[in-house]
Order: sequence, then structure tokens, then C-alpha cells
Amino acid sequence: MQTVSSVLDSISDIGRDPSRGGYSRGVYTGAELSLREWFDAEATARGLSVETDRNGILWAWWDATDSRDGALVTGSHLDSVPGGGAFDGPLGVASALVAVDLLRERGVEPRRSLAVAVFPEEEGSRFGLSCLGSRLLTGSVDPDTVRSLTDTDGTTFAEAARAAGVDPAHLGRDEEAIRHIGDFVELHVEQGRGLIDLDSAVAIGSTMLGHGRWRLSITGQGNHAGTTLMADRADPMIAAAQVVLAARKIAAEQEGARATVGRLQPVPGGTNVIASRVDLWLDVRHEEDAVTASLIEKIHGQAQKICAFEGCRATLTEESRSGTVHFDGALQHTLASALGRSFPGTPTLPTGAGHDAGILGAIAPTAMLFVRNPTGISHSPEEFVERDDADAGAVALADVLEDLL
Repeated sequence: MQTVSSVLDSISDIGRDPSRGGYSRGVYTGAELSLREWFDAEATARGLSVETDRNGILWAWWDATDSRDGALVTGSHLDSVPGGGAFDGPLGVASALVAVDLLRERGVEPRRSLAVAVFPEEEGSRFGLSCLGSRLLTGSVDPDTVRSLTDTDGTTFAEAARAAGVDPAHLGRDEEAIRHIGDFVELHVEQGRGLIDLDSAVAIGSTMLGHGRWRLSITGQGNHAGTTLMADRADPMIAAAQVVLAARKIAAEQEGARATVGRLQPVPGGTNVIASRVDLWLDVRHEEDAVTASLIEKIHGQAQKICAFEGCRATLTEESRSGTVHFDGALQHTLASALGRSFPGTPTLPTGAGHDAGILGAIAPTAMLFVRNPTGISHSPEEFVERDDADAGAVALADVLEDLL
């Protein structure tokens, strides 16, 4: 039987990013499509029946009954942020495959069907909308909006999906898939230091921090860098720099808040050109949704003041927002009971990251398992999981699935 690390080793060369380090595996890019083919092959080799649904979600089925309705579903995603780590997403997929091996090795005979699912564009790194696949499935996003999303090269999501063999005309809420999901359990690398401090290989997720993404477009006057006097400028880059600092200050004043500008794009982007517009993307998070809304309002208000002083204009556009999620209490209790045999005293931890499990919580009971990351770093090449911990995570997942099957 393969270990989780050996499964991950087989994809370690796919999507490496020579300039950023780590991996860049945007949805429906060559790297991510290769990973989808890899998953198909791995699942098929295990006797699972692989299908792609109307929203590009991959399903690998272990059919135990005549009906797939109310099935037990596990899995994660294969796409990454630009220059991301090796474990965010793929760890959950590889662990699910190994968990199937363990269940069969134990002679488990499921009372209901089991599916390993792979959700596209969880990170939102190519088209800007996180958990896009699960949002489409649940109907929490307008398919027309999704079809018109564009990447940095101007390719629409509809064009990318069609090239990947997914008909964009059929995107949207999927009642059949919703009926199939009886319970959903997602295993994921921990994206923080909780398990390091608790000296535990695994944890059960309790809540998922509310968060959203907003694009702030700051418009000024494009001009020549050499001929335009400093006093004559309406430079949106100067305003953008001040907004970045203002966002940090506003978030730091609110306990438990996070505000991040991780992407900034000047237009036209020439070295000797004063930009005509700067787009920056804000990621804002807090456990209380009202506080998140208040933070965005404060940041936008401060941005307008800064822009007025610099002779610029600010326009704020919401790209996505997800409220704080409390994972299903009864399912958490089941996980704790299942893990009590092999992992007594398994801790429960909140997560500040977003996951498909949070979106699917609107249509089915969901839960999460986290596996220790000794660096405490994620969305970076320094993200890591020890081999023994990866295998422990697969055992924990198999224990949970066995009890739920």
C-alpha cells in the first residue's frame, strides 16, 4: 500500500514555479490539468469510478448501494496560489486515496457510497473567486458572473472551462450533486501553528473565519515620469501605497482582524510611466461578519480621503464574501469519538483560512481534519508536513470514514 508521501512524491514535479519557488497550479492551466489526469489514474487504479460533473468537480466513486444519494464525501482541491506549497489541497486528495486503501485493507464493507471529490479553483488564484467549484455546486454564485470572470491574460472562465472539456453553458447549482452529499469531511494541512503548540499530529476543525475579497481601483492621471513635475501629479500609486498602510493600521486596531493586500497591479505598468490606474486586492477577515463589514467600510472611507488628497478616485468592488462557519456539531462529535481510539485527546481548532467544506456547509453537514505543519507557514514554498504526520492524517481520516460508513 502506498503512503501519503509516496502518492505526493508522484506529482512533485508538476507545476513547479522556477521564478516564485513552490508551485503555481492555477485552475485549468497545464499543471492543474495534469493533476486532474493524475487523480483520474490513481482513482481508477483503485477501482473507483471517476466522473466530471457540470461544474468541473471530479468525483471518484466507491459505490456500495444502488443509490449515491446521501453518500459520504471526502476530498479537497489540486489548484494552488501562485508560488504555493506542496500540501495545501493535494494533501487532502492524496490522504483520501490512501484512506480508501486503508478501509479496504481493514475489510470495511460500506453501508453507503463513498466519493473522493476534487473541487476546482478553491484558491481563486486564476479567476479571483475562491471556492468557485463548491460555490457553483451550491448555487451561491451566479453562473453568468462566473462565466465572465477573466484571468490576467484576458481569458474568460467560460473559455478556460471549455478548453478543459467542461461546457460553461451547464455551470450552476447542481441538485443531483447536492443529493449525493450526505456528509463531507475534508482533510487539510494546518495553516498555522496550533498543532505545533499542542504537540498533536491532527486536529478537528471547529470554525472557519469569515472573510472576503475586494478590488479597490484607484484612478489618477497617467503621464510621463520625466516631464511631469511632482507637484503636477495625480499618481494613483502614491495613493495605493497609503491605502495599504491604512488597511494594516485599521486591522491592527481591531482585535482578531486580518487585512492583507497581496496583489497590486498598475496600469499600464511601465517603469517610466506614472500609472493611470492601480488595482489592489484586499483580503479582510474576522470571526464576526459585522466586524468584517465595518473594517471594509473604514478602509474604503480612508481610501477615499487619501485619493481626494492625491487628486485620484477610488472605486471598491466586492469579489467574494463568506461568513464565519461553525462546522456541524454532531459531525464534530462523531469525529472525536472515531479518533478517540487511535488519537485520544484530539484537539479542536478554528481556522483562519477558507475551504470548500465551509461553502458545502450550507447544503450538508461538514467537518474538517487538520494535519500538523511544523513550519506554521502556508501559501508559501516553506509549507511542510512530516511523512509520519501525513500518514497519521490518512489513518485518522480512515478511522472517521469507517465510523461514518
